[in-house]
Formats: sequence, structure tokens, C-alpha cells
Amino acid sequence: MATWTDVRRIALALPGTDERSSRGNASWVVKDKTFVWERPLRRSDLEALGDKAPDGPILGVRVADVGVKEALIADDPEVYFTTPHFDGYPAVLVRLDRIDVAELTELIVDAWLLRAPKRLAKDYLGSEPRRAP
Repeated sequence: MATWTDVRRIALALPGTDERSSRGNASWVVKDKTFVWERPLRRSDLEALGDKAPDGPILGVRVADVGVKEALIADDPEVYFTTPHFDGYPAVLVRLDRIDVAELTELIVDAWLLRAPKRLAKDYLGSEPRRAP
């Protein structure tokens, strides 16, 4: 299963990506737009999720729209979930210790493509095969 080292390696292999820290949590940005971030559960999240609140590392990932988020959650609720904080927002939460590295790579690359400037994304797609960085 995936680790923060995998997240860091995959994200930083994408052009124009920087790692930042806010409140002690890492995030990865392309041209000042966050596409994946470390997202520990907050008190309100724990209260909303109750007994279903996962323990372990949680990654926040930007997705194309709420429909994509809902599809990911429906397809694999053991890996993907959300909290009321993200209602209506195109982001999904990922149980990092339950996702394999290949799926994580696809998720991170897709998030980067959504947030990267169009020219940078086009150059990446034209010059790189879609494989694990």
C-alpha cells in the first residue's frame, strides 16, 4: 500500500510541482494551485463520521467534479470517502494505507492535470507516457 514517500515521489516528479507545509501538513502545488494534500481528520470530521472514521494517513485529492468524487466513493468506499466539510467541493479523501501505488499515481497525475496551466499539462501529455513517475 502507499505511503507519504510515494505521494511525495509521484507529485514532485510532475513538472512545476512544489511541496509546501501549512500547520505542519504537506501539500503539493502546481503554479500556486494545490492538487493533493495531507488531510488529518479534524474534530468535526470525527464527530460526523463516528465509528466509521478511519485511522491512518489521509490524503486530500482534487478531482474534476463532484460526480467524479461520488463515483470514486461508490466504487471503492474502503479507499475513498468524504466528510461534510467537503460537501459540494470537487475533492475526495483517500485512505493512503489502502490504495495501491499504481492507483495513487493515476489519481495524483489526474489531479495535477486539472490544476496545472494548460500549456504545461499539454506539454506533459505530449512528452510523457502515462506511467508511474
